[in-house]
Amino acid sequence: MQTLFCSFKLIPLGLCLFLLSACETEKKPVRYTGQTMGTTYNIVVIPSPEAKLENLQKKIENSLKEVNSHLSNWDPNSEISHFNITKDTKPITISSMMVKVLETANAVHKKSLGFFDITLSPLIDLWGFGPKAMKSRLPSEEQIEGALAKVGQNTKLRLDRDAKTLLKTNPDTQINLSAIAKGFGVDEVARTLIKNNINNFMVEIGGELYARGKKPNGEKWKIGIEKPDASGKEIQLIVKLSNLAMATSGDYRNYFEKNGRRYSHILNAKTGHPFTHKTVSVTVIANNTMLADAWATALLTLGKTKGMEIAKQNDLAAFFIFKSEKSAETVFETSMSPRFIELTTE
Repeated sequence: MQTLFCSFKLIPLGLCLFLLSACETEKKPVRYTGQTMGTTYNIVVIPSPEAKLENLQKKIENSLKEVNSHLSNWDPNSEISHFNITKDTKPITISSMMVKVLETANAVHKKSLGFFDITLSPLIDLWGFGPKAMKSRLPSEEQIEGALAKVGQNTKLRLDRDAKTLLKTNPDTQINLSAIAKGFGVDEVARTLIKNNINNFMVEIGGELYARGKKPNGEKWKIGIEKPDASGKEIQLIVKLSNLAMATSGDYRNYFEKNGRRYSHILNAKTGHPFTHKTVSVTVIANNTMLADAWATALLTLGKTKGMEIAKQNDLAAFFIFKSEKSAETVFETSMSPRFIELTTE
């Protein structure tokens, strides 16, 4: 049985693969597929004489298994689950993998003004987007305030990089890495492929992906960004990538409706409520998938106006899809950061 990640992060969303049919060439693509992190993975490898393809799928699976053993909130035996269960507020020794992921999470938390927050588990569960998945009734303000007392990445957690320790200041604080772990998983698989002398490939896990090198015909990898609707059958934009990662976060698949109102899985760490702005999807291109994954969630939570401001300040390549303010009907508009335009314009 696969270990699963918390479903509050969309799986899969926003990205569909546009792989041109292989040319008449000896470099025919080799595909590897499977399940991981509560979703699927798809890998396309372009073979070369130096590439080591023997037992490659097993190596890929082992890499993903290692990520799950540290970062999965659904595996009761994972490193993150053990940290969440403990009520001890003393420093706990953590793995190098955890240190690396938490450092990135802390950096995005700070630069996003605290809107990216990995301590949202109490709110996620309260709103019914966690493993309990109970949405029979809306939480009361008293319950939300109680959950918020356990939330706050900057105040409730203390990471010591050199000592490789982590402590919680509130014994009930828990960590959920669903908005960053899939991206890290993609990067780990990419490192496995590179170690095996594979330099032209695409790795995708639940919509988060990294593309390296070129396709057999010498072109960059073509990736489609979905229009924000539940069907996922139409494409908003096609971009070309090489040696870059891309991730999308959106609110149009993981939500519930109650009393005629729609409640998104993307929660505001400041208020404890689902966000209410009109931004429905954010795609981020970055040098690694862990960063793209985290920033896509952060910018979606911030919304187009503040999110674009933060994207420009941090030179982020971001693509926003949002509901038009000019129409009573559902009409979508888009906006690109300068860095996104630069990376997607040939």
